[in-house]
Amino acid sequence: QVPLVESGGGRVHAGESLRLSCAASGDIYSRSCMGWFRRAPGKERERVASISGIGGTTVKDRFTVSRDNAKNTWYLQMSDLKPEDTGIYYCAADSRAAGQCRGGEASLFQYWGPGTEVTVSS
Repeated sequence: QVPLVESGGGRVHAGESLRLSCAASGDIYSRSCMGWFRRAPGKERERVASISGIGGTTVKDRFTVSRDNAKNTWYLQMSDLKPEDTGIYYCAADSRAAGQCRGGEASLFQYWGPGTEVTVSS
């Protein structure tokens, strides 16, 4: 069973919005800090948002992260999208700190989804 699965990527125009989802197994969801990462073309992977087990968030401008405990799902709401937001978006989970978020380094996260592609045209 794949521990994390993203969905919701696609092609949009600049200024539009998009919501990504990340479905997790219950065991991972309940004990993890969750992060959204982006790998833009030609750039290093970077964290764009994270949410702790109790709902504390860290987000880039224009992004909102949330969670639905009933569905074991995290969301990334992206607004006013720009061409530079283009990339592969990954959700990741760090389950080693009882749901606390320890930082934005990708190495802190043990579980990763396969990614979903977002393309923003001007």
